[in-house]
Amino acid sequence: MDTQQQTRSRQLSPLSREHVDGMLFVKRIREGIGKYSIDRLNHYTRWYWKNHIRPHFFHEERILLPYMPAGHQWSIKLKEEHAYIRDLVLSLDQDADVQAFKSLCDLIEAHIRFEEQDLFTYLEQTLTKEELDNIHKQLEEKPVDAEEWEDAFWT
Repeated sequence: MDTQQQTRSRQLSPLSREHVDGMLFVKRIREGIGKYSIDRLNHYTRWYWKNHIRPHFFHEERILLPYMPAGHQWSIKLKEEHAYIRDLVLSLDQDADVQAFKSLCDLIEAHIRFEEQDLFTYLEQTLTKEELDNIHKQLEEKPVDAEEWEDAFWT
């Protein structure tokens, strides 16, 4: 992640910074598995979904996808993975267990890597500077600005 973020364009850097936060979320959940109750991990996951992941997905789908050709493999993959992550998070209320959290962490990590290595690279190589600047402007106008989580179980 660090190497990718260093080489990321200024225009897509807000999304890359959110990806760094996403990887931190994954790390916290992985470290919390077996140390803390499933309910505690679920409560944090639901909060993180509402305050970080869901708005991040909204930005990517509403701001990035219009710049891609209809039916492009990366746009299809992005939407499918977003839906799968959403469904997995929402299912935690009924089926939360260690394996569900491990699966969620694996999926989020793989999805972030896909976006950083494939999707963002594609956008940077195919879009004009003006298009990238427009994306950046839209991202800056609607930042993901969440309240602080107070139960820092990972400390």
